[in-house]
Amino acid sequence: MPAQLAAKPGDTGKGIGRWIPAGSMLAVSLISYIDRNTLALLAPTILKETGLSGEQYGYIISAFSIAYMLANPVWGRILDRAGLRRGMTVAVCCWSLASVAHAFAGGFWSFFAARGALGFGEGATFPGGLRTVVQTLPRNLRGRGLAVAYSGGSLGAVVTPLIVTPIFLWFGWRGAFWFTGFVGLVWLGLWSIVSRREDMRHTPLTLVARTPGPGWRDRKAWAFVAAYALGAVPLAFVLYSASLYLAHPLGQSQSFIGKVMWIPPLGWELGYFVWGYLCDRRAGSAGFERMLGACTLLNLAFALIPLTPGTWPALGLMFVAMFVSSGFIVLSVAYANSVYAAEHAGLIAGLGAGAWSAVVAVLMPIFGRLFDGRHYAAAFWIAAAIPVAGYGLWFGLSRDTAQS
Repeated sequence: MPAQLAAKPGDTGKGIGRWIPAGSMLAVSLISYIDRNTLALLAPTILKETGLSGEQYGYIISAFSIAYMLANPVWGRILDRAGLRRGMTVAVCCWSLASVAHAFAGGFWSFFAARGALGFGEGATFPGGLRTVVQTLPRNLRGRGLAVAYSGGSLGAVVTPLIVTPIFLWFGWRGAFWFTGFVGLVWLGLWSIVSRREDMRHTPLTLVARTPGPGWRDRKAWAFVAAYALGAVPLAFVLYSASLYLAHPLGQSQSFIGKVMWIPPLGWELGYFVWGYLCDRRAGSAGFERMLGACTLLNLAFALIPLTPGTWPALGLMFVAMFVSSGFIVLSVAYANSVYAAEHAGLIAGLGAGAWSAVVAVLMPIFGRLFDGRHYAAAFWIAAAIPVAGYGLWFGLSRDTAQS
């Protein structure tokens, strides 16, 4: 069994109060996804005004993804060692400034630089969320705590079209990026209060003896990475390419896209809570295998999107795809937490999100080129096939580990 925290800071609060730290991580992940989704939502307009191609847009997304990939384990280690209060303060300051920098961008390299800086700062988002959950909640609530902390990302994707579209219509796309920087500053003010709680001040290394964590030769670590990074590929595809798909082959306007792009991320939001509840109820090797198998089968519906007639069926299948992707994320993180000590929570979250971001960095220029060539079906089929490979790798690596 993994080592447990010697102290139990999660037991210091009862009732609704014990969920305040996880709620603060919901808020910060919500803000981070408003920041990153603003570009994706407004991509049709920005690409038209700046003359950027779909392939260049893909490389701009890759800049974010590469920086995010590198930053996730770095922030995870920082938060595990230095604590949440200082680490999250620095991170949110960095990414709020980077978000505002988008308002001054006008070409490929300026967007590339701003996006990379944003990705570096936002690398603290999910390490901070998981670190907070394992530090402040007892084990029997951590699946639901993870759902709360991580669901801000999906909620951010839901509300971004509803919030950013009116700002875009009133102030233009540059004004939208000024707004995203402002909401980061608001969170920092709230964080200065929440982070003073006793259970938020604990430094993990003062509470536990060091235990082995994920390593390069560790099959368990690679099983986790495969399920997370490959299983959640359709999530990135919908986040970054759905607006372009709705605009071009389906002929929808920017205004219409802004009104409906909350629908797919609603499946992501719902999925966090459904899969988080199931994790708390049915954790264990057999439970993970069955639930990840179910996600893999449901994921195949994503390949049907280019075959569906009209916008609304496509949006419905995107909803399902994001629901399934949240399952891959929650289940893979729960699996990793079942085999590693709680003191490594920040690093685990960083490795998972960083590996996912690395895959996205490789794939988005490819998807962008396919979109430029109007090969939409091929892009969807590739995105639907990758989670199947992720499940296969997880199944083989986790089974080998159990038998060794």
